[in-house]
Amino acid sequence: MADSNIRNSELKAAFDRLPLNALRVFEAVATRLSFADAAEALNVTPAAVSMQIRSLEEYVQVALFRRSGRRVDLTPEGAQLLPGVRRGLAELQQAMQQLRRSRSSGPLQVTTIASLLQKWLLPRLPRFYERHPDIDLRLHTSRRPVDFAEDEFHVAVRMSRGPTPGLYNEKLLDEWFVVVASPPLYRKHGPVRSAADLKRYPLLRSSDETWSHWTEPAEQRDWVEHGGAFDDSLTVLAAAEQGQGLALTRWSIAARDIDSGRVVLASPRIVTCPRAYYFVCPESHLLMPKVILWRDWLRQMASEFAPPHGSAAASPPLPRATKLRRSTKPR
Repeated sequence: MADSNIRNSELKAAFDRLPLNALRVFEAVATRLSFADAAEALNVTPAAVSMQIRSLEEYVQVALFRRSGRRVDLTPEGAQLLPGVRRGLAELQQAMQQLRRSRSSGPLQVTTIASLLQKWLLPRLPRFYERHPDIDLRLHTSRRPVDFAEDEFHVAVRMSRGPTPGLYNEKLLDEWFVVVASPPLYRKHGPVRSAADLKRYPLLRSSDETWSHWTEPAEQRDWVEHGGAFDDSLTVLAAAEQGQGLALTRWSIAARDIDSGRVVLASPRIVTCPRAYYFVCPESHLLMPKVILWRDWLRQMASEFAPPHGSAAASPPLPRATKLRRSTKPR
């Protein structure tokens, strides 16, 4: 027992002496190779940075930097220390973030893309709130990949061509490209069956969802893409609703507008999108009841959302009215 107490006392003394703040300053200087830049990043004075580096060099008993005027370089010992410091600080930050997120109480932080939120998710959210009134849902929109070690999100819903490595992935929805127009514009120009028919219409598309996704390779040799391009798929759909042109859009964001008659399906050609919607989170987040409840609810909403009629096989009939008939086949 006495030996155990001695070892615990020695470990505590060593931990008390470990210069954690100096290690953070060391990483900042080593990354920027500048005491001044590190001081600015850490919001401290250059003198404070120098003091922390001196204390760390005294602790390890070696020089970590070579200073030549304003120039700073790592010594071989500093270069040897840097990877371990970075790894340790990253793991410490991740552990603290995980601790903050893993509480059963507190909000559920979800990040998704704006178009899916506004057109598909938002109309369904009252059903989630009704079923889970105690969950404080916080929704954020972004298209960038999520760094769960740095961000405070529990879950992401993103469009991608496949699973994200190193995370739990579950495909929620497949996606399709459809062609829509306002009812007056459709009545004026008629149905679109091939790229040749596109010439009758002013065209609309988003910058990352071009008409090349919809046209056949053989058609592309004789047809040059033209028309208005926007950097946002919601703007493309809104412009189509206003009668500004024929829009290439995604089924998930256009389905409700087609059902309501704001736009009509203008072509029988429905093309599978190479990307799909995925529920993504670290495996450890599945231990949180609120994450499981959100995933299971999304599963149900996705299973109830029918694909466009004819998307898997035969082409659908062109609309005689303003609503698109949906398939009743389960996904």
